[in-house]
Amino acid sequence: MCGIVGCTGNQSVTPILVESLKRLEYRGYDSAGIATLNGAEIDVTKIEGKISELESILNFNNNACVGIGHTRWATHGVPSSTNAHPHVDCSGSVAVVHNGIIENFQALKEELKGRGHIFSSETDTEVIAHLIEETYNGDLECAVRDALSRVDGSYAIAVISDNEPDVIVAARKDSPLVVGLGDGENFVASDIPALRKFTNKVIYVNDGEIVRLTRNNVTVSTLDGLSVEKSVVIASGSVQDAERGGYEHFMLKEIHEQPKALRETMEDRLYELEGNVDFKELRAIEHAIEDIESISIIACGTSYHAGILGKYMLEDLVRIPVRVEYSSEFRYNNPLPGNKSLAICISQSGETADTLAAMNEARSQGYLTLAVTNVDGSTITRKADEILLTRSGTEIGVAATKTFTAQLLTLYMLGVYIARMKTLIDVETSRYMISSLKAVPGLIESLLDDINNIEKCALQVCEADCCYFIGRGLNYPIALEGALKMKEISYIRAEGFPAGELKHGPLALITTGTPVIALVPKGKTYYKMLGNIKEVKARNANVTAVANNSDDEIPKYVDSVIRIPDIDELFSPMLTAVVLQLLAYYTAKFKGAEIDQPRNLAKSVTVE
Repeated sequence: MCGIVGCTGNQSVTPILVESLKRLEYRGYDSAGIATLNGAEIDVTKIEGKISELESILNFNNNACVGIGHTRWATHGVPSSTNAHPHVDCSGSVAVVHNGIIENFQALKEELKGRGHIFSSETDTEVIAHLIEETYNGDLECAVRDALSRVDGSYAIAVISDNEPDVIVAARKDSPLVVGLGDGENFVASDIPALRKFTNKVIYVNDGEIVRLTRNNVTVSTLDGLSVEKSVVIASGSVQDAERGGYEHFMLKEIHEQPKALRETMEDRLYELEGNVDFKELRAIEHAIEDIESISIIACGTSYHAGILGKYMLEDLVRIPVRVEYSSEFRYNNPLPGNKSLAICISQSGETADTLAAMNEARSQGYLTLAVTNVDGSTITRKADEILLTRSGTEIGVAATKTFTAQLLTLYMLGVYIARMKTLIDVETSRYMISSLKAVPGLIESLLDDINNIEKCALQVCEADCCYFIGRGLNYPIALEGALKMKEISYIRAEGFPAGELKHGPLALITTGTPVIALVPKGKTYYKMLGNIKEVKARNANVTAVANNSDDEIPKYVDSVIRIPDIDELFSPMLTAVVLQLLAYYTAKFKGAEIDQPRNLAKSVTVE
């Protein structure tokens, strides 16, 4: 969840480190710092707060040509300048930045203190600096390798020493790390956006690998010291992906990018005339997919909500049982052997620690693993049996928007793909579904052209201290997602419920004026939803319905209506999802909340 950057080159690295850290702000953080090496000593500057505050106290004239930087999301120790990274050893000769958790840090700390080491922070990271200090004998890479042999847990680290003024040593285990190759300078970072302004040539570092960087050379080896040959990859995307492009917030920009993201995700995959979905990526495992008898969808947060909708849709189309599992729970539930089972592992970043661990467990139990992710080259793409990329482009806002709807689209396409493979739907049905999917981006565009009513509803919600989202069938997962979005960025207590469950407890929460957002597109549960709306109206709730343009009945039941274009109910979730994203956005905006970087949250959750 923390951000790591490093650079060794032939020019002052301080501006480079600051610029790189700014491009990792989306990951979420509470403190920041850099360490640079200028001549004989390491200069460390760190602060609790934002990078802009760090920038105001940095020395940009030190001409240091080697440095590392960090944004911290607190795990061990409160947010403070003392606990901020980088951390140094007793003499200040070694500086370390770290993403992950050292699980045996307390035992190591007590052992090191017993030998006279003095610690200044509450963090687990500081033990790494002192372990390196203990064995350093002129070879930083060797000392880092020795130190890492002592630690248990997850890490991506970058280390500098004042005894080796042109060197950065980096390593990873269960946390992302990438190397960038430049001309007379080389870089290391936890994510590609940090590097994109300076280079698009990258090397992905795998678990158990250690990297030694100088300005002119990069070598990679295993923790056991064996040399590793790495391929250089040209990273996709551009610098503009990490800029707001005239929008007030990244989240609003990314909401408006959804039609483009969906078109990119379906490009070269949907063949309406033939009634086929073609996932070229899956051709090698087509026969295995055809034989599957059950599916487990494994995900966290927003991706978990996409998985619930995927369950409803896949069971309807493919007629085999589908389970949806929280990644953080899957491997602790003693999962059953997965013979003829498919595990669909969904992770926006491809680096979600819980999902990666769950996928490894699924593979060990015999599951065929399929990753759905937005980041090519991420860890999950290198560990899954096969992958489906959602092609949404870089998403900076912490609250997932375009990646969520692209995940939904990918699951829809996968459902049609498997159903056709198993001959469970005919060509005409497939053509109809493909035609409907192709229409969705244009319908979202028309929705985005008229958002005044959503803003008016947000003005009402922002005055409340709680709100509730209700839906049935395919729109129940969207109610959950709408509540999550509201919680994430407006900090209003929000809950999503299946509307049929109201009378089994949640009605106790409804009082006069309580905002209730009801998802009521036309479909088989429409009249049941009207009855559920009457239940909350009888308790004097203030009800906003999300309903079709052609629905003339709904205004009789509710206080306000947000309209979506008419579409088959099977595909309405992608439209209702966009409405709820906008509702959360404008509610947060009217409350003055920090939308792109909500408190206590991070974009890529790389610790368990």
